[in-house]
Amino acid sequence: MSKIIPVFIPHAGCPHQCIFCNQRTISGQKESGINAAREQIEKYAVWTKLSAGNELAFYGGSFTALPFEFQEELLKLAMEYRIKGLIGKIRVSTRPDYINSPVLALLKQYGVKTVELGAQSLDDSVLAKAERGHTGAQVAEAVKLLKAEGFIVGMQFMVGLPAQDWSSVKKTLQQAIELRPDIARIYPLLVVRGTALAKSYAEGEYKPLTIEEAVEQSFYLYEGLTQAGVKVIRIGLQPDKELCQEGNILAGPFHPSFGELVKSYGYKIVVQKQIDALPGGAYEITITHPPKLASIVRGMHKANVKAWEADGKVKIKFKEGQEFQTNIVCLAGQNTI
Repeated sequence: MSKIIPVFIPHAGCPHQCIFCNQRTISGQKESGINAAREQIEKYAVWTKLSAGNELAFYGGSFTALPFEFQEELLKLAMEYRIKGLIGKIRVSTRPDYINSPVLALLKQYGVKTVELGAQSLDDSVLAKAERGHTGAQVAEAVKLLKAEGFIVGMQFMVGLPAQDWSSVKKTLQQAIELRPDIARIYPLLVVRGTALAKSYAEGEYKPLTIEEAVEQSFYLYEGLTQAGVKVIRIGLQPDKELCQEGNILAGPFHPSFGELVKSYGYKIVVQKQIDALPGGAYEITITHPPKLASIVRGMHKANVKAWEADGKVKIKFKEGQEFQTNIVCLAGQNTI
């Protein structure tokens, strides 16, 4: 199985710190020099099988905003491990306002295939409030340049940003679909220790989303992007030991299985719509699903099942099959719907 070897370069290249960001807390990586990068790769190299399918990914900073010489130094380091056969692909994460022709020429020279942009939102008022330092138009221009050069384009989005409401989320989704990235990530905003947002939260100026609100908004983005052909490769932050260390997350919709909650919510509303459309009477609904989706369809601690059966109108049964589908039987007349 192919592996992603993450190399965190916290805040390296970032021209300033966004209000929600403390990559040293999120990643657990304190240093961002070449020796620190090599140490991280070596840690994974010990137990990772050589494979051209493995990918080395530079995360946590703005790679293309680094001094040009340091970018090349890191890429040369990646190439060492490519020559050794540990990896076959390289990806970088960066800011949309640091994408230009010279930078892209360097990335292509060293075989970088994927570039992920930390867009977070495409609403200029939300971006300004988050002190991102770039605009939605700059995101669009970056995507255009990357696509023209043949890169796989990723975009990262957040829900729960200051000044971000449902209208803003919908606007961002529509614009994102028009840009047609190849892959996307969706994160709920958390209040992390050591950030400007932590101060705003402590002073009562910022109110984070609840878990339920974050799940609903994340699903809206997930469903819209997926239907548009964009592969969502991550929903929610990785619940690693550094992030989850006591005192690091001060507030916000954190859940170690946030992505599962979001996908489970999708099945919940699909079945609930069918239940709401049923005329009066008692019904039995048999839900067929692939085995690997059992817990997601049922919901965490069977939350979906409890919601569907809450008013006593239906009784839920399950069976395994190749794809998700429902069969509804009216218990009074045994009519199948």
